[in-house]
Amino acid sequence: MLSSGSPEQTYTWGTVLGTLLGRGDVLALVGELGAGKTTFTQGIVRGLGVAEDHYIGSPTFTLINEYEGRVPVYHLDFYRIESPSEVVDLGLEEYLDGDGVAIIEWADKIAALLPEEHMMVRLAYVDCSARTLDIMSTGAHYDEVVASLARKVSFGTGSVTGCIQ
Repeated sequence: MLSSGSPEQTYTWGTVLGTLLGRGDVLALVGELGAGKTTFTQGIVRGLGVAEDHYIGSPTFTLINEYEGRVPVYHLDFYRIESPSEVVDLGLEEYLDGDGVAIIEWADKIAALLPEEHMMVRLAYVDCSARTLDIMSTGAHYDEVVASLARKVSFGTGSVTGCIQ
């Protein structure tokens, strides 16, 4: 679990994770409204090499934003959907099985459609600016990504404990 004391630190943890992600990776983000999913995503997108002059906002109304970084980045936001059937016609499998990184906010709304192997980050409030980020991996590849993140963070300003499940 990562602890974040500010939005800036949440962004930084995202940036570090983004440097570790690559083609075909799927990252599922869950947490209540305002827990930091978009801030974390902004960091991930920057860590994936998307230029600073690109605004990274939540695609709440458009559902999907695409960015060009060192690999394509697909930012999906399913806050407004009521059931997984609403996203079937979007070509979701092309994003989840594509050549880029798929970052999905409100992934719990489409849990049945997620690939068997993916990484999930559950963001939760601690107080008005602090958050916890519980990082769970499914599959050997994501176990390695989480272990790499733990190594990088342990040399930085935070700590990771119990992040591989």
